[in-house]
Amino acid sequence: MRKSDRLFQVVNLIRVHQPITAEDLAERVGVSVRTIYRYIDDLSVSGVPLYGMQGIGYALREGFELPPLTLTQNELDALMLGVEMLSNSAGAELAACARTLLSKVAAAVPLRNTQPCLSSIRALRVRPSTVQQHYLDDLHRAIQKACAVRFSYLSLSGQLSSRLVFPLGLFYWGGKWTVGTWCTSRKAYRDFRVDRISHLHITEQEPPLEGQWNLRAYMQFQSEQWAAQNVNSH
Repeated sequence: MRKSDRLFQVVNLIRVHQPITAEDLAERVGVSVRTIYRYIDDLSVSGVPLYGMQGIGYALREGFELPPLTLTQNELDALMLGVEMLSNSAGAELAACARTLLSKVAAAVPLRNTQPCLSSIRALRVRPSTVQQHYLDDLHRAIQKACAVRFSYLSLSGQLSSRLVFPLGLFYWGGKWTVGTWCTSRKAYRDFRVDRISHLHITEQEPPLEGQWNLRAYMQFQSEQWAAQNVNSH
């Protein structure tokens, strides 16, 4: 990464996380603390209104605005790849939002190619079925609204069941989507493959999910499960 890109990254990190210490900046940027001190000096000389508070960190004076968006070609390639991956695999609403995001980036960097189809890094994949896309959109909305959903589920063993769950997160596994949930009938976290769900609808009549059953707790639970499996496999 060029020094100018690192300087821009430092300013943006300070703007977002201020006040932020030199040690934290060094870890996030991937350089030494001494290098951060040099960057701070360079930025101050160039006119960026930085100030430091001993024992607290660096901050920007009120009213400072970053220059227009600048992206390296690799950053732009990564963004276009992400947009194409979403367009080819996610629900229709999220895919549309990704394309809208890319159009905003295109307006900010008009001299760069922002068409995924012309990029040298592509994501070629058959799109999910219309029904699966619709379910992904419904599950996403249910997560945002903290609503329960009811659906029929066909297990890998061929058993059909009816489930009432609170969806907590959607996860893409390079071809398949799963939804992590709190299952009301099992009183436990459960994962479901979206392509094996049918007759899904959002319900708002259920009592709200208790605060301790959330995405962070779900991810912690999964981490512990995976760790236990790794131990047992050795």
